[in-house]
Amino acid sequence: MSGDRFLGVDGGGTKTRFVLVDAGGRIVAEACRGTTYHPQVGLDGVAAILADGIGEVVRAAGIGPDAIAYAFLGLPAHGEDGVATPRLDAIPEAILGHRRYRCGNDMVCGWAGSLACADGINIVAGTGSIGYGQRRGREARAGGWGEVFSDEGSAYWIAVQGLNAYARMSDGRLPRGPLHAALNAHFGLAADLELCAQVYGPNALTRDRIAQLSLQVAQAASAGDPVAAAIFARAGRELAGIVEAVRRALGFDDDAAPVPLACSGGAFAAGALLHAPFEAALQATGARFELRAPRYAPHHGAALYAMRLAGRALPQAPATA
Repeated sequence: MSGDRFLGVDGGGTKTRFVLVDAGGRIVAEACRGTTYHPQVGLDGVAAILADGIGEVVRAAGIGPDAIAYAFLGLPAHGEDGVATPRLDAIPEAILGHRRYRCGNDMVCGWAGSLACADGINIVAGTGSIGYGQRRGREARAGGWGEVFSDEGSAYWIAVQGLNAYARMSDGRLPRGPLHAALNAHFGLAADLELCAQVYGPNALTRDRIAQLSLQVAQAASAGDPVAAAIFARAGRELAGIVEAVRRALGFDDDAAPVPLACSGGAFAAGALLHAPFEAALQATGARFELRAPRYAPHHGAALYAMRLAGRALPQAPATA
């Protein structure tokens, strides 16, 4: 029915975006809130953020939650904790007042938006990193094991590699380059060791704020710092490895056609610093990829996926507000 509304929620390590679309895929209302990464904000924090964001979009649309035909909520770390995941799955019912929804990992939002729910792969390099794709009803993921021992190529990973290089530069284990000066200027450090208080002190940086330091690493690489440039080169290779793992898992090597591939996430805002090594590493695999510009933002993709889950036809062209 033309009056139907579909809700998409794209949770992330830094922010959570909400959107309502109509039956034609056109945006009706949008909102943005903080992270819904439950290891950081807790399950009660996730519930509060979802209630706030959903409340804003339904009020802006002049409807109640009962008018939402279906919703898809992509939440970070969903499916990675056998205790937390059922609790995450239950949160939207109390907010929406019905069970016409599905929760999943936020990686699905990136794929659904970038490729408009078509077969192919999406690689996300935002606060974290993960590759996800679908092909002929099958799905596969790679990467995304969290910042402590994975999330290679993400903004957080790039930032941590940059912090490590800073320490080595300070010690004399590496020559001092623009990266050392960029981080000193960013934090206003009087002495190098004061960086420890920024990272470990009583007002320690959160995961998303550490990820934002990737901007200083990019600044240093653009200023000619070879160590910073090497970090982005390795990031590109790591992301390509994630893509290749998903490609093999989905059996795209059985098909002579190139694999549709889209990129999303803030780390790619570094431009050629990341894109060039990423594309070179993809080419070195010997597989054929067709790089596509994302058709929709991830939160819009989540709404389209909600339409698909409800059995509705998807719009054939990018919708506008």
